Amino acid sequence: MNDQPEHSLQLNPGDDVQIVKLGPDGNEAASYPGTLLHGPPGWIVAKATWTFRRMDLGYMIFEPGDYLFEYFATTEPFNAFVLFSPDDQFKGWYCNITHPTTVSTDTIYWHDLYIDVVQKQDGSILILDEEELADSGLFTENPDLHQMIVEARDAVVEKMRNEAYPFSDVGITFG
Repeated sequence: MNDQPEHSLQLNPGDDVQIVKLGPDGNEAASYPGTLLHGPPGWIVAKATWTFRRMDLGYMIFEPGDYLFEYFATTEPFNAFVLFSPDDQFKGWYCNITHPTTVSTDTIYWHDLYIDVVQKQDGSILILDEEELADSGLFTENPDLHQMIVEARDAVVEKMRNEAYPFSDVGITFG
């Protein structure tokens, strides 16, 4: 489980935060700045700007200057990022199956757990990196964690299909 402190965010909407992604092994994989927005209980919402190089994933393109609204669950095992171009064009949702998000002072920590779920501009859903989960050995080494990841994947897909929070939050509808 994530060794970061429990939710202890003492900041307010508009405050700057550091967002830290931890890889499946718990080591820091990325760090970037964001700005807190208002979120409902159990959620931390931030806005961040894509400052990394252009990434064409085949199903979604991240470009410098794109911005994301990032939804971090403190009680659920996933986060959700909605991506927009600088001219406010919706590009899609990118969700990570995670340990619940934790916070220390002005830093948000999220611990990635292999599987990602993407909802493209047209509303179609892709499940990514299942082979990474299979190769991780969790099925035999930590079957409870493996089961949690699979159940979280299924819950995210269901939330996307039903436009449940956070997928209902930005006024994007499909069909």
